[in-house]
Amino acid sequence: MRYRKIIPVEDAVALIQDGDVIASSGYGGNGTPEALFVALERRFLETGGPRGLTLVWAGGQGDAKERGLNRLGHEVLLKRTIGGHYGLIPRIEKLALDNKIEAYNFPEGVITHLYRDIAAHKPGTVTRVGLGTFVDPRREGGKVNAAAVEDLVELVMLAGEEVLLFKAFPIHVALIRGTTADPDGNITMERETMRLETLALALAARNSSGVVLCQVERPAEANSLDARAVRVPGIMVDAAVVAEPEHHMQTYGTQYNPGLSGETRVPLAHQLTSVELDEKKVIARRAALELMPNSVVNLGIGLPDLVGRIANEERIEDLITLTLDPGVIGGVPLGGLDFGAALNFSAMIDHPNQFDFIDGGGLDMACLGFAECDREGSVNASRFGNRVAGCGGFINISQNSKKVLFVGTFTSGGLKTAIADGRISIEQEGRFAKFVNNVGQVTFSGSIRPRPDQETLYVTERCVFRLAAGGIELAEVAPGIDVDKEVLARLPFKPLTGDVKLMDAAIFAPPPLGLRHRMLDIRIEDRLHYDAESNTVFMNYAGMRVRTRADIERILQAVDKLLKPLGKRVYSIVNYDRFEADSEVENAYLDAVRYVEQAYYLKVSRYTNSGFMRLKLGKELEKRNISSHVYETRAEAAAGLRG
Repeated sequence: MRYRKIIPVEDAVALIQDGDVIASSGYGGNGTPEALFVALERRFLETGGPRGLTLVWAGGQGDAKERGLNRLGHEVLLKRTIGGHYGLIPRIEKLALDNKIEAYNFPEGVITHLYRDIAAHKPGTVTRVGLGTFVDPRREGGKVNAAAVEDLVELVMLAGEEVLLFKAFPIHVALIRGTTADPDGNITMERETMRLETLALALAARNSSGVVLCQVERPAEANSLDARAVRVPGIMVDAAVVAEPEHHMQTYGTQYNPGLSGETRVPLAHQLTSVELDEKKVIARRAALELMPNSVVNLGIGLPDLVGRIANEERIEDLITLTLDPGVIGGVPLGGLDFGAALNFSAMIDHPNQFDFIDGGGLDMACLGFAECDREGSVNASRFGNRVAGCGGFINISQNSKKVLFVGTFTSGGLKTAIADGRISIEQEGRFAKFVNNVGQVTFSGSIRPRPDQETLYVTERCVFRLAAGGIELAEVAPGIDVDKEVLARLPFKPLTGDVKLMDAAIFAPPPLGLRHRMLDIRIEDRLHYDAESNTVFMNYAGMRVRTRADIERILQAVDKLLKPLGKRVYSIVNYDRFEADSEVENAYLDAVRYVEQAYYLKVSRYTNSGFMRLKLGKELEKRNISSHVYETRAEAAAGLRG
């Protein structure tokens, strides 16, 4: 009775019954309850049971070989799967492709929110996430194969708006993981790389009258845990098992590193190596040029995680906040078998809460990979050839970020390039085209977008496209590339073309880009645009930091140069997202704002998504007897200007 909830792992998995719905926490190898998977597989191989399980998971849990959920990839053991990502679990992916199980693929964030809604006994999760993509029931309804016949997603009208309802279901068994358990089942997570959906999943199983099984690396005496450190209370845990060290690694690449759990900060110079200059680094560098000071950025798996390495090389990690969808905020995200973890992060929140932030538009920018892109700007990142990678958090992130960059090589399968003297040349073209007439599966819809004001770019090693009203538009071409032969001739469609610029030659040279200096420069000349047709000047001050009176003078000179020759007053829309003016020059800057309004404006609308900034800026403008209303979004600002 002394350790009444700490039991052998074989006894724990014996609680799983035929036909149960089991759900597991984890992300790659982060927080994955490996010992429970091992024991459940061993039980099935030795006894033939349990049978007919429904397996649910949010983030991919595996090493793309044998570990993680791969251990449960057995016919008969599984009947149905509802997963966020299949790319790391080829054994289950094969069962799905062979129609041996009923397989569904839902957005990662939707599944984490579904756990909370199941716990609250709601009918399901209602969201805009997935509209226009393959999870929309007007397309595929998230069904992976022909064996999946039941409709688990409904299109519903709510308050006159189309939304998706992902139906709730009971969770009979939750498989979760922590660091320490006491005899009452209280769980702490001090050595874990992230909190994940651990608490939400435990609540869902507990309120479904199910059982919660938790893997830990060590037991503790009764009443010895700091109550403030308990992440899952013992009332929600039915059994805890102590795992062997080889089945309780921090990630599949690291046994234990205190820098990954936030227990200490480690010198990055000893942890990260520089990135070799090749076509992938070229793409990551071009993406990094889109970073703005004070921005919150999400990085996807694979090539996008190189952007974090570039940020470290360029010494700009203190100017931006990099995030990962399982809940890590700040630091330097890692790749490979450590993906999902970050060194020297600043905070960690639960997986579902991170998707509250993402779905609500909290990301300033996201950088994601792509497998295919078509003429409409739709992207396939979930299913291609004989692979079902799954969408993971891609749909949540790509639909709701203020700016999204899709990054990848122009072709794949044998592409070889040469980079020298600020130029790139294609020595061997890839066998597979990534730009197609119609993508094989819509993971991001270029035509149906819940966030119509989103800026969308497609970055490759030889060119950059942007999403325009009529489809994708060629925006930049790399030095050394023959645009007709190596871009346009290799597209199955004719893109829109406007003012096509050269990509920055510094991207294709070994020295650092000097990105820190670029980001700290106010770059005022690039921030002003006058539209003659509407007689409106657009001022993009997003991420700008005004430090000195010289900065203010540069702004005034640029505004005068643009507007004085017009000889008439104009309308103006000003973006103040993530704007800062140092306290020493704040009054001088606001006086300059008053001068510009009185000298040039017919009417002005200002906006920022920061509630604090709206309040502060509005009060200071009101003191100066000039237009003081500050809107939250560009759409509201534009409507206010018309009104």
